[in-house]
Amino acid sequence: MEIILIGLSHKTAPVEIREKFSIPADQMGDFRSRLAGLAGVRENMFLSTCNRMEVLSVVEDREESAGRIKDFLGGVAGMSGDELTPYLYVCKGEEAVAHLFRVTASLDSMVLGEPQILGQVKEAYRQAVENKAAGLVLNKLFHRSFFVAKRVRTETKIASQAVSVSFAAVELAKKIMGSLNDKRAMLVGAGEMSELAARHLISQGVREIIVANRTHSRALELAQSLRGKAIPFADFPGMLKDVDIVLSSTGSAHYIIHKEHLTGIIRARKNKPMFFIDIAVPRDVDPAINEIENVYVYDIDDLQGVVESNKEDRRKEIQKAEEIVRQGVEAFQRWLSSLEVVPTILELRQRLEKIRQREVEKTLTLLKNASKDERKILDILTQSIINKILHHPISLLKHQEGRGEGKLYVDLTRKIFHLDNEEEDD
Repeated sequence: MEIILIGLSHKTAPVEIREKFSIPADQMGDFRSRLAGLAGVRENMFLSTCNRMEVLSVVEDREESAGRIKDFLGGVAGMSGDELTPYLYVCKGEEAVAHLFRVTASLDSMVLGEPQILGQVKEAYRQAVENKAAGLVLNKLFHRSFFVAKRVRTETKIASQAVSVSFAAVELAKKIMGSLNDKRAMLVGAGEMSELAARHLISQGVREIIVANRTHSRALELAQSLRGKAIPFADFPGMLKDVDIVLSSTGSAHYIIHKEHLTGIIRARKNKPMFFIDIAVPRDVDPAINEIENVYVYDIDDLQGVVESNKEDRRKEIQKAEEIVRQGVEAFQRWLSSLEVVPTILELRQRLEKIRQREVEKTLTLLKNASKDERKILDILTQSIINKILHHPISLLKHQEGRGEGKLYVDLTRKIFHLDNEEEDD
C-alpha cells in the first residue's frame, strides 16, 4: 500500500496546459469512474483549481500506478503521457503527505496564506467520499491535513503578512475601513496587478467589482471573470461617488483622478471613507486628494514599504508553519506504520501456529499410544515454545512502530518468515 501524488501547478505549467483539466460538471462523474477504475488504484482524490491539478492515490505499486495515472491524465488533456510529463511533479510516500499538507495550509499557493484553497481541498475530498473513492487511508490523511491547516492559520500570522503589493493594498483597506463586507470597489485599468488585488478584495468580502478600461473588451473579460460589471472608461469619474475603494493602474502619463473629481462626493457619501490604491507608474491619482477628510490615497511606494517591512516577519511565520507541517507528517506516518505492524504481527502468529499444529500432528502419528493428558502436555509445550520464539520479534516490531525504520523492520520480518509467500516452505 503506497501513497502517490501526481499533479501540475502555476509553478510547473502555463495556463494553456492547466485549463485542459477544467472538466465540465456533466463529465466529472465519468472522469472519476475511469480514474478509480485504473488497475492497482485503491483510493483516489482529484483536485482541480485555476492554479493546480492534482491526483492523490493509494496504490499497490508506485511505479506501475504512476505510469497509468500519467497516461490517463495525458488522455484527458489530449496529450501523450510523455508530452505531459515535463509539466508534472510526482510525490511519493512522505513527500506526497507533506505536499498535501502544504497545499491545504496555503504554503504552496500563488498568494501565500490565501484561504480559498482549504475550501477547494475540502470540496475535492467531499467528492471523493461521495464517489466512494476515499477509504481508510485518505480519510485519515485528509482529516489530518485539515487539522494541520487549522494550526497554521491559528498559530501563525501567515495570512496576515502582506508580501505582495496587491495584498498589501487590501490589508491597508481593511485597517482603514474595518470589514470589507458589502463594500464596492472599482478598477480603473485592467492589468495583472489590478486583477490580483481585485481577487484579494473579493476574498475579503467586497460585494461588487466595477471595471473601467480603455479597451472595453478587456474590461468585459475581466468583469466576467470577477462576476462584476464593466463600464466605459469615460464613465468612471461619475461612478466615484458610488464606490468605497478605487484601484487605479493605467498607462497614463498624467493624473487621471483629480481633486476636483471628488468635489461634493464625500458630503454626498455622508463622510463614509474612500480608499484610493494607486499602483500605476507614473501615478494616476493626484496626491492632493489626500487633503480631503476621510479620503486616503496610497501609491506604489507606500505599498512597497509595507511589503518590505513584512517580509522578515513572513519568513519567521513560514518557518513556524513548516514545523507544523513536519509534525503533521510525522503523526500521520506513525498512524500509517501502525497499519502495517499490526497485520504483520497477526500474520506472524498465524504462520507459526500453522507450523506448530502441523508438526504436533506429525509427532502424534508416531505416538499412537499417547494418553489424552500427554497430548495436552505436548500442545502446551509447543505453544510455549512458539510464544517464546515470538516474544522478541513482536516486542521489536511494536517498539519500532511509528519510528523512521519501522517499515524496514516490518519488511525484514515478512521476508524472514516468508509472510508474503503464497505457499509455506516445509
